[in-house]
Amino acid sequence: MTRRTKIVATIGPASDTPTGLQDLMRAGVDVVRLNLSHGTIDEHLLRLSTVRAAAEAVGKEVAVLADLPGPKIRSGRFPEGGAVLAVGEMVELRAGDEPSGSHCIYVQYETLLEDLMIGGHVMLGDGAISMSVQSVGDECAIVRVETGGTANGQPGVHLPSDKLRLTTPTDEDLVLAEEMATAGVEFIAVSFVRQAIDVQRVRDVVGSRAQLIAKIETSSSIANLDDIVKMSDAVMVARGDLGIDCPIEDVPHLQKKIIRHCVEVGTPVITATQMLESMITASAPTRAEVSDVANAVFDGTDAVMLSGETAIGRDPVAVVTTMGKIAERAESAASYRQWADRLGRVQLDGRHEPMEHGDRVTAALTHAASQAAIDSKASAILCCTNSGRTARAMARFRPDAAMIALSPEASMVRSLALTWGVIPMQVGTYESTDEMVWFAVETALRAGMVRHGDTVVVLAGAPAQRQTDLDRNLPKRSWVGRAASDVMRIVHVD
Repeated sequence: MTRRTKIVATIGPASDTPTGLQDLMRAGVDVVRLNLSHGTIDEHLLRLSTVRAAAEAVGKEVAVLADLPGPKIRSGRFPEGGAVLAVGEMVELRAGDEPSGSHCIYVQYETLLEDLMIGGHVMLGDGAISMSVQSVGDECAIVRVETGGTANGQPGVHLPSDKLRLTTPTDEDLVLAEEMATAGVEFIAVSFVRQAIDVQRVRDVVGSRAQLIAKIETSSSIANLDDIVKMSDAVMVARGDLGIDCPIEDVPHLQKKIIRHCVEVGTPVITATQMLESMITASAPTRAEVSDVANAVFDGTDAVMLSGETAIGRDPVAVVTTMGKIAERAESAASYRQWADRLGRVQLDGRHEPMEHGDRVTAALTHAASQAAIDSKASAILCCTNSGRTARAMARFRPDAAMIALSPEASMVRSLALTWGVIPMQVGTYESTDEMVWFAVETALRAGMVRHGDTVVVLAGAPAQRQTDLDRNLPKRSWVGRAASDVMRIVHVD
């Protein structure tokens, strides 16, 4: 695989058969997303087992991401055929679950009138219909339709996130998180995150059984970005709701800010929402969508995500193939060498903690390995890792050399499928650093990742057992050392 940017694909009716999943994986899917907002827990557990079987059939390491629904405010049901909300019309908003219409919309949110402010905005669905609050009384609020349209079914109602009294995660989220962590998914995405404690609440339930992804989709999450990233294992730029909660013209700039911050601190980041939306029904994307995907790659995103395109689209495999081609072409023109130089300066000036848990040894060694790979013209960088931290730290520099992460833990190997450029492989455990380095090179050689005559850079930890290893029931002969990476070696493959 020459593409380095990873692809996350949501599965649904169009793609959740064994054959459909195998075809998606062969087309390039690295992470499968289960959208827990739709379907029952039993259906998702069945899909998880189908994904595992498909990955084994194609011989590929594929991670699974379970996306929690989060709190959702909905309107009362609109009449069959929908209700037209015309620009300039004055409409009542009332709290309750009664049927809604063109002149009065009921909102299933008890403190609606207490949380609305004159001048604030209320949106329906994906933001296509927007209304501004003109007055707030004891019985109802009066809103003016700013952007009109036809409201159907029970669309979501979006209120300014900093005023909402909704709890994130919900009780349902915590139950689902427990179920999916027990089932063994690699990632759980937390919706509607506003502050770091929202992620911590899920962490308290799942512990270390799954890695947590914070979805950045509110203005509050932007304000608390640094703390949220520190609390999370990965981040998703959820541009749909972000573009509703923040001025839409700010979204491209916020995307760049979030991605830049995540890459600097070594946290994987996914860019999501409407990337190839037109391909739900069309055979080819719009030119604007192609530019959007390419720009996310230029920004430095670890992964790009497909939602309805692969869940309900007409040709999920064609969508993934198209996404892969766009990403690969963008990578060929990306200025990764300049990115690495800039990141080195950022690391030296101490602008951020260099890695999760402030692991300066890992940060320093991966920085050195990045330059060593350039100077030695290495064809590959081999990262021997238990926690995945070494590989994620190395990926920050976006090296030209292939990055191969070798770990004895199957779940860690699969989770590294989300990290930019990393080719994950499972190996055994070894008693000495020399043995570890030798087997890492031999494994890469047998897999065809390196060839005789190549030069490779190897990062490895001294295999010393720690109490945390015992707590996690890791193998006795663990690779985890005093730091994430104690040794860097440049090896010529004979």
